[in-house]
Amino acid sequence: MSTLAAARADNFYFPPEWDPKKGSMNKQQGQHPLRERAKKIDQGILVIRFEMPFNVWCEGCGHLIGKGVRFNAEKQEIGKYHSTKIWSFTMTAPCCQQRIEVQTDPKNAQYNVVSGGKQKAEEYTAADAEVMELMDKHDREKLDDPLSKLEHHTDVMIKKKAQNERLVDLRDDSNAKYKNDYEMNKLLRKNLRGVKKDDKHREQQRKVLGLHEAIKLLPESSDDAAAASFVHFGDSKAFAKNWQKKRKAVSASSIFSSAAVAAARKQETPFARHRT
Repeated sequence: MSTLAAARADNFYFPPEWDPKKGSMNKQQGQHPLRERAKKIDQGILVIRFEMPFNVWCEGCGHLIGKGVRFNAEKQEIGKYHSTKIWSFTMTAPCCQQRIEVQTDPKNAQYNVVSGGKQKAEEYTAADAEVMELMDKHDREKLDDPLSKLEHHTDVMIKKKAQNERLVDLRDDSNAKYKNDYEMNKLLRKNLRGVKKDDKHREQQRKVLGLHEAIKLLPESSDDAAAASFVHFGDSKAFAKNWQKKRKAVSASSIFSSAAVAAARKQETPFARHRT
């Protein structure tokens, strides 16, 4: 990207006709700093990136919009709960262009789908989600009673004891896996140096044997040594004597077989046999 293009991309470019006395660049050009996102700012609407907080069924086509899907939503203040603002987010479904509106609920600390969709019913217990279950308003009011508070404290201590045993197991398992970062790193590097040393030694053996580069020698193993010990090639001296004996016999014999000599004698004339 050129310098001019980079300056324009970062909004640092000021054309020659710009006059600082007339205010900022946006004021001179008559536009909002947020550009297209603020095209309805006079109505109190600002376009933002909204992430769906839960799974939603689209009422237009029945498509499931997954949790975490992002939209360009129109954000608008529609009221207040005490001093907390209530926001409305309106977006268009990607499946059928259905308009979906989601509003904040400060009283219950959650989001509500007002129109265009329906939240998928998904309920989990605290045990299934492996989270701590919070007390509701009724349970909190019961803690004002001293006897109820004592019973609650006893239940909490029992749960704490059971959870402590689980925490001890998790801690021991974590310590066994990650005992010491420095020692684990030192051990790994030591093993790696040993592997590189063995590879270098086998490469030297390959070169001594005159093998091709594509042939890779494997590490020696006890199984291979045991299998090789059962292979017997015989006595080398006996093999040499037998080979010399057979060579002498071949050298002493005629190159023609006895059957061929007999056939040749039959074809000779009587005069030729008499001369021999």
